[in-house]
Amino acid sequence: MAVGCCPETTVEEHNTSRTRINCLEMRAIIWPVSCTQSAIWPQIFKNMEGALKLLIQPESGIAPLLAGIKRSKKTIDIVIFRFDRAEIEAALKAAVTRGVSVNALIAYANRGGEKNLRKLEMRLLEAGVTVSRTADDLVRYHDKLLVVDRRELFVMSYNLTHLDIDHSRAFGIISTKHKLVQEALKLIEADIARKPYEANLDNFVVSPVNARKRLAAFLGGARKELLIYDPKIADAEMLRILADRKKNGVAVKVIGAIGRKHHPFEVRSPVFRLHTRTIIRDRHDAFIGSQSLRQAELDTRREVGVIIHEPKTVSGLLKTFEADWEMKEAPAHIQVPTKRLKKNMKAAVAKLSPLNPIVKEAVKEVVAKSGSESLDPKEVKATVQKAVKEAVRERVEEILLEETEDQ
Repeated sequence: MAVGCCPETTVEEHNTSRTRINCLEMRAIIWPVSCTQSAIWPQIFKNMEGALKLLIQPESGIAPLLAGIKRSKKTIDIVIFRFDRAEIEAALKAAVTRGVSVNALIAYANRGGEKNLRKLEMRLLEAGVTVSRTADDLVRYHDKLLVVDRRELFVMSYNLTHLDIDHSRAFGIISTKHKLVQEALKLIEADIARKPYEANLDNFVVSPVNARKRLAAFLGGARKELLIYDPKIADAEMLRILADRKKNGVAVKVIGAIGRKHHPFEVRSPVFRLHTRTIIRDRHDAFIGSQSLRQAELDTRREVGVIIHEPKTVSGLLKTFEADWEMKEAPAHIQVPTKRLKKNMKAAVAKLSPLNPIVKEAVKEVVAKSGSESLDPKEVKATVQKAVKEAVRERVEEILLEETEDQ
């Protein structure tokens, strides 16, 4: 019997090590939806325990996250900075319904989106999710983590939004390595309790705890080449390290920007929206995370990343960087229609699913205001349309602010 994601592969072959790697781990994992829905998926994942899997956006899409949440049996721990994916919200609520303990740690603020975060908190609370809010001691809690059943860790450079997942270059990893998973859980638990976090794992990079030290050492260890995705490298110490490596014969290429007019590095502006911070060192090691090489993101914000050494994962990043370096124009599916967002707001409202949390919230508000009185269908329709348009307007404004949050 053929398998959906690999038509030429049988179920029996899928369960062999050789075919499993060829199908799912060749250079970078681009998870096909058909595979996440397949009956053989749990067995594939079981056989791949301990592997490090790479997510590349927008190619990987939302399927790996949904598959992870749907696989959960006991617990889900999730850290949220920005969020507008109704599919993920529905999956979290469904997990609660089947008895999974879901814990969400939500940022106390983000630029322009506090109102939406508070509404999300209320919806999750009503669904039975345990919701905590980060402290306000740091400028921003900007990390993006998901842990399933305390054994499967997602570390992402992107938010759980349409803009980041569907229209941006971004990366993430999935790991079942015990030490890495436990370290992530320790950080989440510390931030929930609003207690200090002490780093005990060198490859788990956390701002402002150990990020400056670990990333300085990582850059300083380059001998031949540094390939970097970064919206803007501006930290003085990191620029000095990069300049020193350049003087010592290390090739330094940056997709993004440098916060100085005069520098010796090769830099190309991305032809697509960039929402990742990634460094590939000497084609053997890599860093993927949420922190840029900027002072604020190293010293005054909560950011998280990982240093990885697995050849297939590094190879996937390398292949993507080289393709992006040569890219002259962004493919249509990755282009961001920012300038048309406001003009298309009416069309976006018309396409909203009745199951979308925004629509549900608007309907609830109408019913609550009407009380026990009989409802006039025309009045209900007009009120709901107004409420939905207001909700969409808020999200459009948030997206426009999100476009400049990393500048």
